[in-house]
Amino acid sequence: MKNRIKDLFEKKKGNILSVFYTAGFPTLGSTVPIADALTKAGADIIEIGIPYSDPVADGPTIQESNKIALDNGIKLSMIIEQVKEIRSRVNIPIILMGYVNPILQYGVERFAADASAAGVDGVILPDLPMDVYVSEYKKLFESHNLSNTFLISPTTSEERIRKIDAMSDGFIYAVSASSITGAKGEFADEQIAYFKRLKAMNLKNPLLIGFGISNHSTFAIASAHSAGAIVGSAFIQVLKNSTNVVEDVTSFVSSLRNNGSV
Repeated sequence: MKNRIKDLFEKKKGNILSVFYTAGFPTLGSTVPIADALTKAGADIIEIGIPYSDPVADGPTIQESNKIALDNGIKLSMIIEQVKEIRSRVNIPIILMGYVNPILQYGVERFAADASAAGVDGVILPDLPMDVYVSEYKKLFESHNLSNTFLISPTTSEERIRKIDAMSDGFIYAVSASSITGAKGEFADEQIAYFKRLKAMNLKNPLLIGFGISNHSTFAIASAHSAGAIVGSAFIQVLKNSTNVVEDVTSFVSSLRNNGSV
């Protein structure tokens, strides 16, 4: 069966919106209705975060959502069950994003089999070194039709970017700044220069830009220099303050695409 991530990038060449949120936040039962609302609102990819007790690469917003989700009692086995339910309702790509530790605790082979069977299309594991992925995970993930996405940043060398491009088969996650996640406001000139440099490399895999995407302006700039963008912290903030998930998700996605305000 064709991987939904590859299929999406073959069919849609720009303005791709991937939305990240933490499983089990704000409540244990939120994971499925949020995915439902995102799909109906027009998101292209759903990125579901696996909560972890020490999310070092994340800013305070996502860290807090991790803590709340863990306090709510979320576990990886539950997330896989929730994905199964989401997959019965939606056909857009679903990515699980998280740190390696919970997956090691669950069992890598068991995770790959269960995630794939539930309808997961890919994973993003920022703390998984590329050489470890190649030697220990690549064949396993590929055998379960799971696409692995690597991150690059402004400090990543061209040689490493080329290596990541050769190893990738979906998209590359271009981090807009070498810092922790968080909604930043607007892009600085050096970030725009970095986006242009990446575009000029003519990589075989499409790029999605993440970190600091929070409004129509940042989404539009990211999309002008890549295949689209990943939104995380700004969306978590919306969920944290939400009184009506469907309405708030719809207006947030609309504001990113159409220059409205949330």
